[in-house]
Amino acid sequence: MVARDPALARVPGLPKIGSFVPAWAGLEQCQKDPQMPSAPTPRSTPRHISVVGVANNTASTLFGIYDVLAYVERRGLSSSGAAPFHVELVGEAKGPLALASGVTVEVQRAIDTIDASDIVIVPSVHFEPGWTKGRYPQVIEWIGRMHEGGATLCSACQGLFLLAETGLFDGRDSTVHYNAAEIFAATYPAVPIHPERPLMISGAREELLSSGASVAWHDLALHLVARYAGAAAAQDVARAFALQWHHEGFSPYVVFSGKSDHGDAEIGSAQKWLSTHFSVANPVEEMVKRSKLAERTFKRRFVSATGLAPIAYVQRLRIEDAKERLERSDAPVDEISWRVGYEDPAFFRRLFRRTTGLAPAAYRKRFRIPDFARPRSRKSG
Repeated sequence: MVARDPALARVPGLPKIGSFVPAWAGLEQCQKDPQMPSAPTPRSTPRHISVVGVANNTASTLFGIYDVLAYVERRGLSSSGAAPFHVELVGEAKGPLALASGVTVEVQRAIDTIDASDIVIVPSVHFEPGWTKGRYPQVIEWIGRMHEGGATLCSACQGLFLLAETGLFDGRDSTVHYNAAEIFAATYPAVPIHPERPLMISGAREELLSSGASVAWHDLALHLVARYAGAAAAQDVARAFALQWHHEGFSPYVVFSGKSDHGDAEIGSAQKWLSTHFSVANPVEEMVKRSKLAERTFKRRFVSATGLAPIAYVQRLRIEDAKERLERSDAPVDEISWRVGYEDPAFFRRLFRRTTGLAPAAYRKRFRIPDFARPRSRKSG
């Protein structure tokens, strides 16, 4: 059995195995508890970080992760002042590599020349329409060997599609971009995913890390800095790059789209009717009446087809409509509550927060286009 990484014990508040506890919790606790060390014990040599480059990579996550961690290396941001990391862009072959967007990067080292690496990071990958397994067998085999040697494996956004090919994430709680969650679940049914979460940490040594949608690589990078260089270094990096911890997760960003490819024509008809009548009083009763099915039969088939109970489905449609109204209008929250089907504004507020993670007013502030970014009307004359 591989021993637990001693650095983990040095950074208080880090997530437990298979759990989601935001990485910033460790940083806050470091500042509040003077008895707890704020940085891990420095090593005599920096930890080697391999940022894996493949042709499917998106440039934004690759460059972002590399720049942030290389900044920590250059600045020697650790309690000892020594560089905590040595970061390299690695790939199947040394030299130029064209990424998914057409941008070319320079791979610094070929993976067949690397016998050991402490941290392996797979940036997000782009694919249309689905992920094709087996495209990078040499990379998969090398990642497996690095893990056997004790490496921490990390994915950013859709990078989990590549890492999951190793089989090491089977049965391990993970996260991926919410827009790719359905494809991922179909491709890797053995990997439990939580796309609403920005960062998941799993594995016997807490060595399997995955970050969620798009800029959740901020959470991953800051977590790695906190874990191996200390809380103060992570805070310095957050300020330098204006990186954000995604405290509320990604529930506010997820757009609900009911499952419709289930093949149940009766339930499909009910869904179509509900899409324009969700705000009526007692919509579930109305659907049952229209279906001509027994109530218990209708509800059982609805759950089987959509994965949600009818009332839960109604609530998701109502909240989705409320989100659009908050984004695009100045209507008071109480009025929006009434328009989407709730006479009790207090209940609506509780449901909205439970579904999105934000209060209606906070949601409006987050997602509405600010005044300075709106097109200015031309004055006549």
